[in-house]
Amino acid sequence: MKLVKTYGRSAKTAAALIESIEQRGAVSTARVEPIVRRILADVRKNGDRALRKYATKFDALAKDRLLMVSREEMEAAWHATSPELQAAMMVARGNILAFAEAQMPKTWSFSPSDGITTGQIVRPLSSVGCYVPGGRYPLPSTLLMTATPAQVAGVERIVVCSPKPARETLAAAHLAGVTEFYRIGGAQAIAAFAYGTESIAPVNKIVGPGNLFVTAAKSLVSSECGIDMPAGPTEIVVTSEKGYAPGIAADLVAQAEHDPETLAVLITSNETLANSVVASVKTQVKGNKIAKQSLTKQGAIFVTKTVAEARELTNRLAPEHLTVDSAADLDWVQNAGSVFVGDYAPQSMGDYVSGPNHVLPTGRVGRIRGGLSVLDFVKIITVQEYTQKGLRKIGPHAIALATAEGLTGHAESVRVRMR
Repeated sequence: MKLVKTYGRSAKTAAALIESIEQRGAVSTARVEPIVRRILADVRKNGDRALRKYATKFDALAKDRLLMVSREEMEAAWHATSPELQAAMMVARGNILAFAEAQMPKTWSFSPSDGITTGQIVRPLSSVGCYVPGGRYPLPSTLLMTATPAQVAGVERIVVCSPKPARETLAAAHLAGVTEFYRIGGAQAIAAFAYGTESIAPVNKIVGPGNLFVTAAKSLVSSECGIDMPAGPTEIVVTSEKGYAPGIAADLVAQAEHDPETLAVLITSNETLANSVVASVKTQVKGNKIAKQSLTKQGAIFVTKTVAEARELTNRLAPEHLTVDSAADLDWVQNAGSVFVGDYAPQSMGDYVSGPNHVLPTGRVGRIRGGLSVLDFVKIITVQEYTQKGLRKIGPHAIALATAEGLTGHAESVRVRMR
């Protein structure tokens, strides 16, 4: 990891490094877009035939293997799963359920004035597609994180796509009660979600992380189908003045093992802590090839002159995962996907069992939204109701505004009712 002071002789070096991180964007998909466009067009035109072609080419799907996973296969995977892993999945699902239920927005109404009632009603999306990666690691946790809040929201049709789904992922699908699961991945799965094929009906919204091709495909279909957010490489920032160095190092290594492109950063004004973390990372990263690649390429420790500067820099970077020293630090946090507080909150707990979602904004998207939540699966529909008395009371104000805008029809639609 590079250790750089933001002041003194290394100030310019630090500023340049910070600027490059700050401008990272969620993910650069330009180099794969031509390929992805061809795949999307092919699936849109040729449906299941194109899906099977790509599944055979990219995921070695056997010719006699059905695209759809049967419920019996998911059930068999569950029964073949160890009791220890079954228990872990049940705890994780229980916490995700409870958290999503607490997040669920409510229907409400109030009367701002006599004769006027305004409010909102909450309705679920009718269908969603949950993308679960199946590449470097099996991700049963992502299936639970995407399907469970959709169920809490009341989504009627939940479709899962995952290439070469691992037994653990199929087991999680059984636990979650998934009934529609396809063994397809990549841009072709996103095309099926968005456009539909002979055997897969299109969905209203696509959620879940994926590789560069999946992210590019989600962006390209977003004009016709809702998506959650672009998902770039994993990000971790630890902002600490008195943290436990081995624990900080462990979190940096843990997130770095996701991907060679992971962004891993420590921000502190405590130079002693910074040096301790450097030493601990060197020890802990041994034998973890991917984490070592990531930390060598993308790992950075910024030693700031003041605590205030450390906090300001943290919000500028708007990280996906952020660890801080205490609950008091939450007062200054403005931009982050998910926050972990104190020495006893490893970020891995959030990846699996805490309850908050692990599908989180990367590439500074944390400036404008948080992670995936039950809110991604519902619509807030506003409601307005007037009595004649209420309309007579404030209708003239609407007429005045409509007249000022030159919209005489708008004005008359109010005036005609004020009889």
